[in-house]
Amino acid sequence: MIRGMIVSRQARDDAESGLLAPYAVRTAASLGRKCPERRHDFRAEFQRDRDRILHSRAFRRLEYKTQVFVSGNQDHYRTRLTHTIEMAAVSRTLARALRANEDLAEAIALAHDLGHSPFGHSGERELDKLMGADGGFDHNVQGLRCVELLEYRYPDYPGLNLSWEVRAGLLKHQAAQPGAQLDGHALGPFHDLEAQIADLADDLTYLAHDADDGFEAGLLTEPQLDAQPLWQMAAANARAEFAQIPDDRRIAITVRCLLNLLVEDALRTSSERIERHAPQSPADVHHAPEMLLGVSAALRPHLSAFKDFLFQHMYFHPSVKDANDEAVRLMRRLFLHYLAHPETMGAKARARVPAEGLRRTVCDYVAGMTDRYALEEIKKFNLQGVPPS
Repeated sequence: MIRGMIVSRQARDDAESGLLAPYAVRTAASLGRKCPERRHDFRAEFQRDRDRILHSRAFRRLEYKTQVFVSGNQDHYRTRLTHTIEMAAVSRTLARALRANEDLAEAIALAHDLGHSPFGHSGERELDKLMGADGGFDHNVQGLRCVELLEYRYPDYPGLNLSWEVRAGLLKHQAAQPGAQLDGHALGPFHDLEAQIADLADDLTYLAHDADDGFEAGLLTEPQLDAQPLWQMAAANARAEFAQIPDDRRIAITVRCLLNLLVEDALRTSSERIERHAPQSPADVHHAPEMLLGVSAALRPHLSAFKDFLFQHMYFHPSVKDANDEAVRLMRRLFLHYLAHPETMGAKARARVPAEGLRRTVCDYVAGMTDRYALEEIKKFNLQGVPPS
């Protein structure tokens, strides 16, 4: 119903029939929330999910969590927060072009890194080792714990009470597992198209922007980048678009063209797959012969080579690896300190011990920390000089 200039939520829901493709998830067909709530007069359900994620503490903490470089090293390096915002923008572009549900794709993108530990993937691997006998640690599963349990905002339920589709989209790898379910509903074999969009946007975004940060940090040089076929393609597009490119802007322009190249290739490839398989519902997307989102066979080897290049020259560069390894060694000592002295954790964490167990509670507590707070706690408990365990 429309009153004056105000468009109601119901009017927006009704408009989806004309705006969205048949394979897109429609708001009215959502499997809902664990705890039923009255629907909002003006905001659609996935829009509410997005807003709850944006207002969560876990989202704010992403500002001080490592993307590649330990947080605080330099003002312009990406953090988990800036990566997430950039990835959400790419997700919206893909969703809009493919007539998928933009609100849902954006919500999944904004929540996708909420479960990341401090100190990036090195921190995640260390927590997985520490929790090896207790279910391990995976940042995707941890993201689901964040939105279902660890956030404290509402009096009637734990977590954010997000819709099923957003929570399912956080379980990045679980859909491929035979018989995987969430709340009794099947997860696969493939996710909703909107979750596939967020997943692909994650991969495309970090490749382009990590290369930008790597050059800014002096770990990557122009000759090294120029030797990569994927970079050569982006540089050729940059020269074709701009008659003159000042030397001090060449890398930034090429990064822009690289991301644009990746997104346009993904759109063409995904559109061709969708047209070939002609899904008529989200269920058809789940059971399609292949994942419907992806890049072309022609681009795939160049993408793989560029990833290998970044791993060799950036992620495993001694200056990055040594800093991350040292931070992770200190994080391990902090984890063991809380196991031995649980009284030094926050009150909310201590209250979860009877239900969750000590090790899982400590894992939740440490995983939720920013790089900065973890280092402050290490300093407070004088753990720098503690012998490794």
